[in-house]
Amino acid sequence: MKYAEKCFHAVALASIIGFTMGFTGVAHAEGSVNGTVTDHYKWVVNQTPYRVEVCKDYTVGGDKSGDMLKGAIIGGIIGNNVGNIENGGAAGAIIGGILGHNNSKATGGTQRRCHVETRYEEDREEVYSHSTITFYSNGRRHTLRFNK
Repeated sequence: MKYAEKCFHAVALASIIGFTMGFTGVAHAEGSVNGTVTDHYKWVVNQTPYRVEVCKDYTVGGDKSGDMLKGAIIGGIIGNNVGNIENGGAAGAIIGGILGHNNSKATGGTQRRCHVETRYEEDREEVYSHSTITFYSNGRRHTLRFNK
């Protein structure tokens, strides 16, 4: 807030208090306003993003079904087109599936997978929130909230 704005707020606050005191009938001759000004603060968390690569080990199974299916398809095609064998396609598919499964190079084990995450570093700071002035007039307590 600029200096001129602070001065304006201070004059406005003084005018409000003076008006309130005059409005409630307190004689100005009795003395000054007995009030307390309290500044209030709040905590603000500032987050700064940063990126980090996170890697984990996962257990994977050796799935041989894809190789078995390829063998069955190729075996079925070959069995259907070779010779005069009845149900040659079915026999070729079964034999091809078995060969595809047995010759598969798929293995299970551990696989390392990585991805990038955004994380946040945090720091806290206490900052000005607002102020209050508390005063008594005609036996009643009054509190006004304002910003400096």
